[in-house]
Amino acid sequence: MESNPRDYGEQCRFDAFCKKVLRNEARAYLRNMKRQREREAFFSDLSQTELDKLCVVDRYPSDSIVFSSHGYDLHIDNELVAEAFSALPQMEQSILILHCTLDLADGEIGNLVGMSRSAVQRHRTRALQELREALSALMPKGG
Repeated sequence: MESNPRDYGEQCRFDAFCKKVLRNEARAYLRNMKRQREREAFFSDLSQTELDKLCVVDRYPSDSIVFSSHGYDLHIDNELVAEAFSALPQMEQSILILHCTLDLADGEIGNLVGMSRSAVQRHRTRALQELREALSALMPKGG
């Protein structure tokens, strides 16, 4: 079987096309690799704040103490804070749990617990003051 000159011309054009595609793919690959190298950084070159952004801390339910009120949970990781919080009366704990977890206003909390807005505000203010005093008493001197 003899080769047709027309087939030979088409074969040469196809070969040239394939070479062009491969050459352009190689250029694109090298360009992307260069761009990636310019953007990469070694961990040893990062500052501490940049390293902290990459850090992930696992939190487990057993690591915190849970206080509940009206179906909402407040997780406290610090034992000193949990101890001071547990010393508060139940009503003040409930008010603080609703305030901290749901970010409710005093009037909304009052509707849930059956108090007036001003009574909720007094209880919340007193509870926060008691927590501050208890925690400052538990803190080591100079810390």
